[in-house]
Amino acid sequence: MIAFCFRRLLWMALTLWIVFTISFFLMRAVPGGPFDSERALEPEIEKLLMKRYNLDKGLGEQYRIELGNYLSGDFGHSFKLTDYTVNEVIAEGLPVSMALGLFALLLAVSFGLLAGIVSAVFRGSWGDFSLMLIATIGIALPNFVIAGICIVLFAFLIPLFPPAGWGSINQLVLPAFCLGAPYAAYVARIARTSMLDVLSQDHIRTARAKGVSPLRVVLVHALRGALLPVVSFLGPAVAGILTGSLVVEQVFAIPGLGSHFVQAATQRDYTLAMGLVMLYTVLLYTMNWLVDMSYAVLDPRVRLE
Repeated sequence: MIAFCFRRLLWMALTLWIVFTISFFLMRAVPGGPFDSERALEPEIEKLLMKRYNLDKGLGEQYRIELGNYLSGDFGHSFKLTDYTVNEVIAEGLPVSMALGLFALLLAVSFGLLAGIVSAVFRGSWGDFSLMLIATIGIALPNFVIAGICIVLFAFLIPLFPPAGWGSINQLVLPAFCLGAPYAAYVARIARTSMLDVLSQDHIRTARAKGVSPLRVVLVHALRGALLPVVSFLGPAVAGILTGSLVVEQVFAIPGLGSHFVQAATQRDYTLAMGLVMLYTVLLYTMNWLVDMSYAVLDPRVRLE
């Protein structure tokens, strides 16, 4: 386990360096700059701003300075949010985005697993057909379409939840559902296929022959093996939830990192965009790391090599 974690840390450091390097040069290769606007700045003011953000130096020197700052944990000042550092923006927005993402992931896994298990146990029934039809529709519809439908239905026609804002559980339900619904559909189909495969194996037939109750067969003997493909899907699911939250946060006016990421990209805010890219890279790599480690817990035959 220690050797596995050490190797993963080395690969994580290499991955972060590659992502940092590619992002740094790509952002500066895009036409336009952070101080381009309809109203041109005074030459003296623009010169001072360029000096403050080290943009008056050569590209190689800028790369060296910014890489050194990142190694020390300093993400710099935002180009557009002049009163904030990138660290402060992340500190304010990350808890909101994490709360939304975790709740959406919890809903996706809970409803998806339940639907998949029920469909597998009652294979060929109307319940199986109905649940898989709903799952197919959930996969086909992007989360911003689901968000629009949910706002019309549950905020205006049936006013159960507020259409926007942040600060209460009621304001969390709709965006978390819209964000997690497509992934719940994927989890349902994966769980159904995996559960059907496990239920046809020899140790399940042996358990049934010994008189084990059907509920115990499903929840104790079959569920653990059926979870492996679902856990494998959680890595890409977290990536989709994090990137999908950018749209959902805009639709529901949630003060998370999504709105900052969109604005940083459109306004050429180099430091803020770079900081958020690196943050998302760390989160996704860590999640995939945890998923790999969970294999050994769910299946003792798996070795961390």
